[in-house]
This record gives sequence, C-alpha cells and structure tokens, in this order.
Amino acid sequence: MENKRLYRSSANCMLAGVCGGIAEYFNIDPTLVRLAWVLFSCLGGSGLLAYIVAAIIIPKE
Repeated sequence: MENKRLYRSSANCMLAGVCGGIAEYFNIDPTLVRLAWVLFSCLGGSGLLAYIVAAIIIPKE
C-alpha cells in the first residue's frame, strides 16, 4: 500500500501551493480545488483564513 502524504505542491503552485497539493493528494484537477476554495471563501467567509493556516501548517514538497 502506498503511503500518501499531504504537501504543498511546487509544480501546481499559484500562491502557496495549497490547492495544488490537495489536488495531488486526492488525485483530482487543481482547478476544481481552486474553484471550490473560492466558493468557500465567498460563501463562508473563512476560506481566506483557512488558506493562510493551511499554507503555514502543510509542509512544502
């Protein structure tokens, strides 16, 4: 069994690589993760804070 780990992506990086890393972890398109994060930020309002926290907590690849 493969040991998967969550990292910030250096290949699919726009700001900090958080969405790219999440997309690589779940093996989906990074654009879908970015769109979901934007919707989460606009509707919930706490998406920007969650992104900053994720950028600090998730290690760089």
